[in-house]
Amino acid sequence: MKKIEYAIVDIETTGGNAGGSRITEIAILIHDGTKVIERWETLVNPEKEIPVPIFALTGIDNALVRHAPIFADIAEDVWRLLNGRVFVAHNVNFDYSFVRHQLGEAGYQWNARKLCTVRAARKIRPGLRSYSLGALCQSLDIPVENRHRAGGDADATAILFTRLLEWDAEGHIGTMIKKTAQDQRLPPNLPPEDFERLPERSGVYYFHNEAKKVVYVGKAINIRKRVASHFTGHSVTPQRQHFLRDIHGISFEVCGTELMALLLECAEIRKLWPAYNRALKRFEPKFGLFVYEARNGYRYLGVGKVSRQQRPVQVFYNEFEAVHVLRELAVRFGIDLRFCAFGLQEEPVTFPKESMPDRETHNRSVDEALDSLSVEQPSFAIVDKGRSADEKSCIWVENGTFYGMGYVSSDIGFTEPSEVRDHVTPYHSNPYVMQLVHSYAAKYPGKVYR
Repeated sequence: MKKIEYAIVDIETTGGNAGGSRITEIAILIHDGTKVIERWETLVNPEKEIPVPIFALTGIDNALVRHAPIFADIAEDVWRLLNGRVFVAHNVNFDYSFVRHQLGEAGYQWNARKLCTVRAARKIRPGLRSYSLGALCQSLDIPVENRHRAGGDADATAILFTRLLEWDAEGHIGTMIKKTAQDQRLPPNLPPEDFERLPERSGVYYFHNEAKKVVYVGKAINIRKRVASHFTGHSVTPQRQHFLRDIHGISFEVCGTELMALLLECAEIRKLWPAYNRALKRFEPKFGLFVYEARNGYRYLGVGKVSRQQRPVQVFYNEFEAVHVLRELAVRFGIDLRFCAFGLQEEPVTFPKESMPDRETHNRSVDEALDSLSVEQPSFAIVDKGRSADEKSCIWVENGTFYGMGYVSSDIGFTEPSEVRDHVTPYHSNPYVMQLVHSYAAKYPGKVYR
């Protein structure tokens, strides 16, 4: 069998993501599984300005790289050194994404097995205070020179790697570098056991950062499969790279149905507002129907943008929908359009006293219009399968508003749909939640009880 060789790599860059930043220095050390047998390093002209904070960290400035080769000029050497070898780096996905991206730009299609010395150190030497390169060098008494330069960090990583090979009595490294190994795609700071205990069931999963704070909430029909999909591909956007580096743990909650998972996901996002959840924000209603009373005692209805300072009677995704509902209410309940503001005003329009309608009659019409918005909305329950054979999931909608959800024993029978209300946990409702509920009810009418 051909002996495995390793390419230990470290790079310096102009920024934190391969899509918008460039390599300024690269060092590659070839390791035969016992020792370093070849060493190569060079500065690289990134063909763009080096930010001051990067210069402060690395000491590499524009003048230092002005006469260095551009990456296209060294791409063949880089490809030759890496091709057919295991790519080793500390936080490997960072270095790998840059090298792969810039090799691709130079016309070299390259993929390699990867080994992250952060992940390897966590497995082989668990329980250390920190697994950053600097902390490991201090904890394990590894000499390091030229810190935050490609050559110096690559030399330190090579010493760390050599020691990990010596200490690896359980064969972790051999398992990690297999093409089918989970470690080939898991984020560097994620304990493998967190992934291994994920179920292949419907539910909600949570990504936690180093401080145990939830940074992302997702739902899935198959939690394990969906979580794994986050770690596939080679996207070089800064958002993805920051996202993967921030994942230090995963937790989950199994749900009985996809709908229960969707509703729990929405509730948790609204409660936690995780840093990387952006998709649901586009479902937030932008406009609302408001009611307010002027100093003259008359009640006004108005359409305006939703804000935290004012509570709308009803919310809408767009202004046209809100205006349409307001006009329908005005016609149906005989409300003078002069008391309907299509866009909130700080001061209502005033009219001559003799032309004003009777105030009590007018206000009563406004109240009736508002009451119709809730009274005419249906109340119903959705009863479906639970998380196990001995329970059922249940959802209660009251007057057109999502009231809550929960699980009950499968031997509990309901004589009236409203009895479900006593068995659910209340949750906040919003138009997106009701859209999910109505869509599910329309798709599965046999599970709806009115």
